[in-house]
Amino acid sequence: MKQVMMVHGSGGTQTAGLISAIFARHLSNPVLDRMEDAAVLKVGGSCVFSTDSFVVDPIRFPGGDIGKLAVCGTVNDLLCMGATPRWLSAGFILEEGLPFDILDEIVCSMNAACVEAGVIIAAADTKVIEGNGGLFLNTTGIGMLGRRRPIRADGGRPGDAVIVSGQLGDHHACILSHRLGIRNGIRSDCAVLLPLVDALRSRRITVHAMRDITRGGLATVLNELCLSSRVRCRLEEVSIPVSSEVDAFCRILGLDPLYMGNEGKLLLFVPDNQSAQALRALHATESGRHAVRVGTLLAPDPQNVNRTRVVLHTRLGGERPVDSLSGEGLPRIC
Repeated sequence: MKQVMMVHGSGGTQTAGLISAIFARHLSNPVLDRMEDAAVLKVGGSCVFSTDSFVVDPIRFPGGDIGKLAVCGTVNDLLCMGATPRWLSAGFILEEGLPFDILDEIVCSMNAACVEAGVIIAAADTKVIEGNGGLFLNTTGIGMLGRRRPIRADGGRPGDAVIVSGQLGDHHACILSHRLGIRNGIRSDCAVLLPLVDALRSRRITVHAMRDITRGGLATVLNELCLSSRVRCRLEEVSIPVSSEVDAFCRILGLDPLYMGNEGKLLLFVPDNQSAQALRALHATESGRHAVRVGTLLAPDPQNVNRTRVVLHTRLGGERPVDSLSGEGLPRIC
């Protein structure tokens, strides 16, 4: 079985062979095919720029792999700012011993995600280091705003509906199941969020704030948005969407879905009078069919500006504060 070796990072014949055999074969496009040290891009108007690194362990998992995850993660960050993703760069750090067939599969998966998102990889780099056959990725993305205004984290307003686009905890539970050797049917929700965003745009939904729910889970992302928007939030526990299998997994291991990472879910703040229309738009997409309103934004407490920003109304009728994740969650989840 052919594997990545240190010589593949030398910049010589073997490097050229690796690029030709895998990267150029899957990621070919007019910009990257020039094989220059930088890309010339035609950019007009305001753009959105984002970068992210991916160290997920394992590098392949049910529902995705590190290649798909890298594209989705960066593209989704651009989408949540209101931009149309256009270009990515990709930096591959390969550990010696990585089988060529696994690398080929991951780069192929990466290209499929690019096609779905409507982006191209305009610049790329490969380095080889000592190790045990692992792979790390960095992706940087550029998206165009056109005439749209960016969607900011501070846009939430009292009275806004708080909407989650689907069931929580799938990616976190998938990765943890693999590490613990637990067999189940849980798959990562790793996905490009473009169909959801397009559905909202086509219905002309006013989105005051929008974020993808990744590390730290809904609780952390919601707290961050509420802090930026200077509002509070009342969550309804009965509305929190979790699949029966992930719910059972959480009960066994003592996990809280509110703090579990996802890789294909949106958190939205929209005007209350547009919430039903927003849900219909999301429900019309495959990845948004489980979208639900989970809460309402409230005005800040003038008597106590430091009061807990997110409160969960429990099934039993009580209330409890929901803070951001404190301490280490699940390492190397993305």
